[in-house]
Amino acid sequence: MNTLKKGLFVGLGTIWTLAKIIFPITFIITLLGYTPFLDWLAEALAPFMHWLGLPGEAAIALVLGNMLNLYAAIGAILSMDLAVKEVFILAVMLSFSHNLFVESAVAVKVGIRMSVVLAVRVGLAIFSAVVINLIWQGGQEQAKYGFVAQSQETVPATWAGMAGESLVTAFMGAAQLAIVVIPIMILIQIMKDLNWLDAFSKAMAPFTKMLGIRENTSTTLASGMFFGLAFGAGVMIQAIKEDNVKKKDLYLVFIFLVACHAVVEDTLIFIPLGIPVLPLLLIRLITAVLLTMVVAYIWNRSEKNAMSRKEAQYDY
Repeated sequence: MNTLKKGLFVGLGTIWTLAKIIFPITFIITLLGYTPFLDWLAEALAPFMHWLGLPGEAAIALVLGNMLNLYAAIGAILSMDLAVKEVFILAVMLSFSHNLFVESAVAVKVGIRMSVVLAVRVGLAIFSAVVINLIWQGGQEQAKYGFVAQSQETVPATWAGMAGESLVTAFMGAAQLAIVVIPIMILIQIMKDLNWLDAFSKAMAPFTKMLGIRENTSTTLASGMFFGLAFGAGVMIQAIKEDNVKKKDLYLVFIFLVACHAVVEDTLIFIPLGIPVLPLLLIRLITAVLLTMVVAYIWNRSEKNAMSRKEAQYDY
């Protein structure tokens, strides 16, 4: 009973920390969605789309995905006549870079610089699109979507109505976070009290060692991979308090998670687009592993060089 109570209080505290970020950002972005702002932004980006192998109208899906969420982006894609290759490029880009404002703000709360999060996510999205466009010569046939596109939501007629809908959306976003994070925190507390967490960390040790990070990040890594970046951040906030997670490990874990998080939901959600989702998952996973390993290697070399220079100064 004590374990459940402690886990519940930890979960509620984490939710309060994250909700203070997620609620206002979701409210503002949703409200902007009722204005011409997103359409204007999409038009401004349209001239750059051909460099990514995409038509100008695809900018709308990218803007919606990055400023709102994947569901909004997929709704936009389902209303477009696109080739299979174009849909796949959009899916890969959106899997790397979506819900940018909320998830970046959450990462900043944990202690990650927003510039790092944005550079990794946007950089991977653009780089992957350019590479796929250059390498894949096929996929010119028209995409056949698995499900019928959903009808467009009715836009409220007044600003009060828009504000009300935005408040509801923001509240639901925070509530959905609570529904997932609180049970995770309770489960983690149970695992700690039963000493299962140490066993889990040891089981994950070969994978975390390969990435160049410590075992005490394994819970955060698993939570982020399966439940999402925001949920992974919730676990990390608590881990920082209790497990003395180093700054380097903090950055490496988030570099991995910004490339590959919510692997189940963010993969299955693209099935209605009629594209092969297994390659999509593999691209994200392989990219996350390689990128994290490279950054860890460079970071370790930099630390060793700095230590060598310091030792050389002492010798003099």
